[in-house]
Amino acid sequence: MALTAGTTLGQYEIIEPLGAGGMGEVYRARDTRLKRDVAIKVLPDFLTYDRHRLQRFELEARAAAALNHPNILAVYQMGTHEDQQYLVSELLEGETLWERLRRGPLPFRKVIDYGVQIANGLAAAHEKGIVHRDLKPENLFITNDGRIKILDFGLATMVQPDEADSDRAPTLMLHTKPGLVMGTAGYMSPEQVRGKKADARSDIFAFSAILQEMVTGERTFQKPTSAETLTAILNEDAPAITELAPAAPLGLQRIVQRGLEKNPEQRFQSASDMAFALEGLSDSGTSVVTVRPSVEKSKRRLIGVIAAATILVIAALAYFLTRSIPVPKVSSYVQLTHDGRQKSLIGTDGSRLYLELGTSAQASIAEMSLSGGEVKSIDHVPSPNMVPVALSPDGSELLVVDGHGVPSSGPLWSLPILGGSPRRLGDTAGEDASWSHDGKMLAYTNAGNIFVAKGDGTEPRKLLSVKSQISNLAWSPDGSQLRFDTSEGFDVAGQHLMWEVSADGKNFHQLLAGWHDPPDECCGKWTADGKFFVFQSHSQIWALPRENGLLHREPKPVQLTSSPMSLYSPIPGKDGRELFVVGRTYRGELNRYDAMSGKFSPFLSGISAEYLDFSKDGQWVAYTSYPEGTIWRSKVDGSERLQLTYPPIYAVMPRWSPDGKQIIFFEFPQSSSRPARMYEVPAAGGSPRILLPDDPHHQQDPNWSPDGTKIIFAGDANDAANAASAPAIRVLDLATHQVTALPGSQNLFSPRWSPDGKYILAITSDSTRLMLFDVQAQSWTELAKGSMGWLNLSKDGQYVYVLDFTGAGAVLRTRIADHKTEKVADLTNFVITGRFGGGLALAPDDSPLLLRDTGTQDVYALDWELP
Repeated sequence: MALTAGTTLGQYEIIEPLGAGGMGEVYRARDTRLKRDVAIKVLPDFLTYDRHRLQRFELEARAAAALNHPNILAVYQMGTHEDQQYLVSELLEGETLWERLRRGPLPFRKVIDYGVQIANGLAAAHEKGIVHRDLKPENLFITNDGRIKILDFGLATMVQPDEADSDRAPTLMLHTKPGLVMGTAGYMSPEQVRGKKADARSDIFAFSAILQEMVTGERTFQKPTSAETLTAILNEDAPAITELAPAAPLGLQRIVQRGLEKNPEQRFQSASDMAFALEGLSDSGTSVVTVRPSVEKSKRRLIGVIAAATILVIAALAYFLTRSIPVPKVSSYVQLTHDGRQKSLIGTDGSRLYLELGTSAQASIAEMSLSGGEVKSIDHVPSPNMVPVALSPDGSELLVVDGHGVPSSGPLWSLPILGGSPRRLGDTAGEDASWSHDGKMLAYTNAGNIFVAKGDGTEPRKLLSVKSQISNLAWSPDGSQLRFDTSEGFDVAGQHLMWEVSADGKNFHQLLAGWHDPPDECCGKWTADGKFFVFQSHSQIWALPRENGLLHREPKPVQLTSSPMSLYSPIPGKDGRELFVVGRTYRGELNRYDAMSGKFSPFLSGISAEYLDFSKDGQWVAYTSYPEGTIWRSKVDGSERLQLTYPPIYAVMPRWSPDGKQIIFFEFPQSSSRPARMYEVPAAGGSPRILLPDDPHHQQDPNWSPDGTKIIFAGDANDAANAASAPAIRVLDLATHQVTALPGSQNLFSPRWSPDGKYILAITSDSTRLMLFDVQAQSWTELAKGSMGWLNLSKDGQYVYVLDFTGAGAVLRTRIADHKTEKVADLTNFVITGRFGGGLALAPDDSPLLLRDTGTQDVYALDWELP
């Protein structure tokens, strides 16, 4: 859990959170004995029971404590508080090198100065036998007085000394498995990419890449995806510094080139040698010299006066034309709720916050005071399927969708907060909606289209069609523009794009194109003064100014938070002095539902895992760890556990082959430009293999045929481009490698083969119909209707189990023989979590398996400040 101001850890009193640092949460604290401020890093709750992470945390502490150098963060103490490990270190004031580089390249003198300091710090660590292994701009700190500090030895390893030196060198080692990739893509050495042993020369490679970035302002190895970046490190030479910065000293170019050699033997063999080479550049007075022709003294003075006056005029004009809105800051995190329940913020009327509690399967509408306290459900909601999407400008009404399916879609209603009759807004229906700031206009989405109507839902007209899932509509304060998010079939797990369109349907364009890959910008709201658009991206909160000077240059986002928690659902306060967010930590506990007792209990020791699949004999299980996204297999008693996939692959839906020798899965793409891919990996361990590397379409949710000769899989049913060129469901013949289309399978997903091979089950893309395909008759039949997902077949093939998304949620099963549906488990008091919001699996005895949310989600208030 997050520590609050005033919490004491021994002699240290917490003052405020500072953000994330390596594997921990970092706080400013006061050493009450020595009367000094310090930094305290605390390992998050969800990692405290992870033995491997604890080992690495302890190793970081011991590694850093073994070093005493002005260019390395000083560590004072390691301790434990209520089973939480924490590390006490010196408190630094300044910024990281990463933050500095966001403003552009550094002057050459600064590059050399900082480079010498970094090299000296690395040399001190290497002399102690410590290799950093994760050197990057985020781990280099520039203090206010210009000193460099090397941070976060979280991946450090202490190298085994030679016998001759064994009496003086550290011997602590944290062994990693051969082939395990450790580090950060873009700064890893070729030997690290290959999973081989890293030594001091690996740090030199990363340091050289950082040196080049300091000169050019651009990542040395930067490709669209992590996998492509790692491939470039192995096979491509870095671009020459002089190509990107022609004025760069040639001596610096030679130093960097040598440090980036693919073969460690050809690099500098020590950081001390590199420091010496950089100091040589400094001593030589390296600079950019401009030679001016000799002219008469009087003419030089006249030209100088004119030039100076011209420069002053241009500078003054440039200042007034390009000056930016002051950059906002947030501070003083105050936790308002302490229930940990899943929630998202809808809006505020200036005195209360309105929220949606639970998941799409178990949603309710609630409210709370801005000062914190109890979260109260709003009880006068006429339908359990009503989902809140917006608050009226005057705070008197909630805009709700009486929805079904995923995403929830249905008629739009206005729900008075203080009681009264709900009002249907004309004939409008869709998934999301928003009133303009004056309440006169209503925008809403329906099946990839945006409509605009009057505030009461009358006179609707189509504004725009984008053929993607649309969410988070937000009117500009003056009502002239709409901003919204789209997601290309991966709406929950984070590949979101932000767009803007004028209220007349013109000037449709993407916001922040190419800013992040994968793009993950969403859920934006305007501040009360209309100057900033506050949104979330990659688990932190950002602000985008409305404009940037009189020339209306494209504004750049400002990062507001750097929290150890994932922050989302930002809502600016009405008074312009606060910002409300939800802070989340991720953790789950696997539970099994027992039909006899009607209760859930931990399964497989309550591991945080989802997408379970059992071998045909029921002796083995494969699963995806949550939230890490790596596949493991073990025996059902937990023994013989083996990791099968590693980052950067985020692997989901493992499925055992009938003979138990292979496991197939698909990779959730970490870049919007790449389709989902199917892989196969030996159950005994080995390298995953892409099954259809040349197929341009999405390959999701693969499943084996009963005889193991074929694999059935889905495309992206929400992707209009794929649906137009290929059916949603296809079959791969492993003998011939031919892919055939399943007739009539457009807009279907989640295919499952019956154990006897006679039927194929699937769900429609709107999650409202369960369909059965008769293989012999080659025809589809509707088996059940509802709002459902996560299709599973019983072991005997007689029943289909699904997760029901209506009301409080339930597990349902439908008998194939007579289409009869019955409730198996009620989920009223069970909160599900998972990569895609929660899923369903079956144990070998057909007992439902669900991942209970044991993470935390709470509301925080932050002070909003403008200089």
